[in-house]
Amino acid sequence: MEEFELGTPALVCRWRLAARTLPLENRHLRALSQRHVNGASVTTGLVAWAKQHIEWTLADGATQHPDGVLMVVVDVAGRAAMTVGPYEPLVKTEPLSLAARALASAREAASTGVAPETLWSVRDGALVWGAAEGELPSGAATLVLDLARTLGVAVTRGPRLAEAVAAGEADGAHVLLVSDEHGVVPAAGCDDELARRLAQGYATLLEKASRRPFGA
Repeated sequence: MEEFELGTPALVCRWRLAARTLPLENRHLRALSQRHVNGASVTTGLVAWAKQHIEWTLADGATQHPDGVLMVVVDVAGRAAMTVGPYEPLVKTEPLSLAARALASAREAASTGVAPETLWSVRDGALVWGAAEGELPSGAATLVLDLARTLGVAVTRGPRLAEAVAAGEADGAHVLLVSDEHGVVPAAGCDDELARRLAQGYATLLEKASRRPFGA
């Protein structure tokens, strides 16, 4: 993968790999095109550069970490680089921990335009997405939105969801984190069937990528 000395990072994307491939490639690239660096939209040239490097060099660059994480880093000058590192599963998945991650991601989105991790909850068989009106989804979030549509599950936005869970003002028993890096992560102790189905849908996507003949 391309490596050189970058300046201060302005944008860092962390995308999960499976068998040296990027299962959510098109979704991630679409979300990348909607992000901002220093107040300006990511250029089509940068998105094209990312797509080219994924197609041409990812397979070789991910040899040591075939199921790792692809990192796309853009500095304040607009220069970009890619690298691959190991994947480390989340250790803390309690509702408060997931809410804290979502809040940190929301602060990142204030400058980049897209939150890589958002908190969701299941209420009466429907989903509440912890996103403000008009907020654009990350690559992983678009997958969950499509899975919900396929299952006939209604989705509404709840801008204060993560804040409420973090403050103990909301029931955290049925919350889940949707992350570009970690996928769909139900909170510890969550036994909701819909949450499990969404997590399994993401896991199945990774499994299919792992079984696909290399180069296909």
